[in-house]
Amino acid sequence: MVLRDRPGCRRSAIAGLATNARTVVAMSTPRFVLHYAPGSRAFRILWLLEEARVPYDLVVYDLQKGTHKDSAYLALNPDGKVPALLDRGPRGDWSVIVTESAAISTYLADVCSEAALAPAPTSPDRGPYLTWLVYCSAALEPAFADFMFPRQKEVPRSAVGWPSYDATLERVEHALERGPWLLGDNFTAADVMLGAMLQWLSAWGKLPPRAPLDRYLASLKTREGLVRAQAKEAEISGRLA
Repeated sequence: MVLRDRPGCRRSAIAGLATNARTVVAMSTPRFVLHYAPGSRAFRILWLLEEARVPYDLVVYDLQKGTHKDSAYLALNPDGKVPALLDRGPRGDWSVIVTESAAISTYLADVCSEAALAPAPTSPDRGPYLTWLVYCSAALEPAFADFMFPRQKEVPRSAVGWPSYDATLERVEHALERGPWLLGDNFTAADVMLGAMLQWLSAWGKLPPRAPLDRYLASLKTREGLVRAQAKEAEISGRLA
């Protein structure tokens, strides 16, 4: 299906549905194209684009129908996973593909510097920011996978590159003590990456009650970019149902 939309608008004008192909959501020659599926990790990039308030196209895939495994998408991302980002460049003459959520978030926050979603490379906050930007993918997600799907044989802790699930949550909790965000008063792309994961864990009932995390999740709900992204995802999900 093809939808035309503008960032920050709640409604989309939907032109039609394609039952056996990927869905293209388009705007007037925006710089960025997000390859996306509702209910996937691509949501955090949708949220980040809304926080940045930049125009973008969406190419929507239906995970249930497996449209993210078609040959056209596999040419972009051989892993067949979403998200993937296409950057057409400031003049529209690029064709840069970025995959992996942490890489996309880093890229977007730096390219869209006017949105102030990343500390400058010369800022002392840059190091902590990069740490938290990748912490979700590098530590929290694999730790949660181990928690949910224990291995038949215990693996030596020295053989894995992440701590236990409880330990990751304790580290996040400690980082939020100076809140309201991971870097104190400054909301960044790191909050989108980690915050989206914590929201998902909470919705699934897998996030133990911890006061700092509860306060953080409540603060995230006030973000207008999140509200817009959630509305778009709900609308697209409804169209695919």
